[in-house]
Amino acid sequence: MNELTADSLIDLFRKNEALLEGHFVLSSGLHSDRYMQSALLLQKPDLAEMLGKALSAKFSTPVDAVLSPALGGLIIGHEVARAKKCRAIFSEKDDVGKPVLRRGFQIEKGENVLIVEDVITTGLSTGEVAKLVLEAGGVIAGIGAIVNRSGKDGVQLFPWKVPVEALLSLSVHSWASSDCTLCKKGVPAVKPGSRKK
Repeated sequence: MNELTADSLIDLFRKNEALLEGHFVLSSGLHSDRYMQSALLLQKPDLAEMLGKALSAKFSTPVDAVLSPALGGLIIGHEVARAKKCRAIFSEKDDVGKPVLRRGFQIEKGENVLIVEDVITTGLSTGEVAKLVLEAGGVIAGIGAIVNRSGKDGVQLFPWKVPVEALLSLSVHSWASSDCTLCKKGVPAVKPGSRKK
């Protein structure tokens, strides 16, 4: 693949059966008729490396570390860190669902940290991870994702004035469970994400 465009990335998702259609409960708790299963792309090291390089190229500021929420952002975060030649670290959920740094990972005061996700839907997970950076005294160098499916830009999603970049931006319908037309039609829902509710 010579150039990664929005159309070629959607084509990659389709070819790898990673653009799913049906009735899904997202990690945010919202319901949707489409789901981007980026893990099916990232299981292929050559695609993961290509996506990491492409996402890395969108950020020109110096980066000391890439921080990703586990599990979805872990592989793409590692590939972006490889391209940036910096550390790759990840957050995990504690017993109450709050992201924390474990395994000896640390963010030093003043370090420039790029936050990398696979898919941004509401920005909730990404925002929680960004707070970890700020609480440690780090600087958010930017926020990146393979897909931003929120239909919103960085200013609408996050309170921080930092670059927010995605390889693909989509506006995908999602609903609260109480307003879900698929629920009202009795279509069974599946939960493909990693967050436990």
